[in-house]
Amino acid sequence: MNIHHSSSENQGKFSFQKDNRRQGFLTYKLADAQTLIIEHTFVKEEFRGDDVGEKLVKSVVDFARNNDLKIIPECPFAAAEFKRNSEYSDILKK
Repeated sequence: MNIHHSSSENQGKFSFQKDNRRQGFLTYKLADAQTLIIEHTFVKEEFRGDDVGEKLVKSVVDFARNNDLKIIPECPFAAAEFKRNSEYSDILKK
C-alpha cells in the first residue's frame, strides 16, 4: 500500500494509491500551530473493507505525533476511529 502525504501552507492530504491511481484520501487543515483538523476521508467502493480508511487515519496520527500536533477529528469516519482506538487519545484535542 502506497500512502502519499502532500501539504501546503495550512492544509494537507494523505492519499492511498494503487496502480498509480488515487483510490482514497484524507484531507486536513491546520487550525493553528498546534492543531490539525481532519476534514474528510474518502475510499473508493472497491477498497472499502480493506482497512484503507483506517490506514489513512493512522498515517495522519503518526504525522501529528511526529510534529507535536493535536487532532480534532471533524470527519465522522475519523471521529469513529478515534473512539475505537484508545491509543489515539494522547493526540486528541480536548
